[in-house]
Amino acid sequence: MRANVDADPETAGGTAESGEATDATGTEAAEATDSVERALDAFRAGDPVCVHDFADREGETDIVYPAGAVDEAAVAHMRNDAGGLICVAVSDAVGDAFDLPFLADALDHPAVDDDPDYDDRSSFSLPVNHRETFTGITDADRAKTIVEVANAAARVSEDPTAYGPEDFAAEFRAPGHVHVLRGDRDGLAGRTGHTELGLAMAEATGLAPAAVVCEMLDDETGDALSPADAAAYAARRDIPYVEGAGLVEALR
Repeated sequence: MRANVDADPETAGGTAESGEATDATGTEAAEATDSVERALDAFRAGDPVCVHDFADREGETDIVYPAGAVDEAAVAHMRNDAGGLICVAVSDAVGDAFDLPFLADALDHPAVDDDPDYDDRSSFSLPVNHRETFTGITDADRAKTIVEVANAAARVSEDPTAYGPEDFAAEFRAPGHVHVLRGDRDGLAGRTGHTELGLAMAEATGLAPAAVVCEMLDDETGDALSPADAAAYAARRDIPYVEGAGLVEALR
């Protein structure tokens, strides 16, 4: 910048603004990369990540866990600190192996209308309980269901012929208290919801193709927690916070 001290003020000003813009862009890019790396490191270790999707989509932040790492404490964390619906997402390949339908396709009722404002369709498949659970709603029961879905997904990932619909039906029953979500066949290239963002993190970290997502709600308003408040919560709890755009850029 000192080389421009004696230059024309307008030229110098233009150069300074350009340099500052470049520096700002570089800083933002570095911060986005750092947040993605921190998120992936936490996810790989079995810890939660706060993921905001997009302002022009749901505009929500979800607490996301690798499904295989979920225990009673993790379920309690999500229902107390997030408050949304606790769901387990599986990849499209796993959904095919389990022969899981999209819920809207499986229901025959005039109320069925799978055309949400934020996307072309929802990801919901069957809500299930593991057969070794009782009511299915307790922290222990939901953790059991989630972990066993992850274990089954891992088996399919290792050998697509090792686990089929009959095996799934022998382990799980529907209706239940854990909603299974099916990821898009094309992953983030086809859809950029929390379902696909969580599954992309699982793939990037070499974990089973199963991720748990739960929307964060505002206790005062009942609305989705704002990104600023979600980021502040994440900072207080030392949980990585990452934007969906950063994940898409890094993982698609």
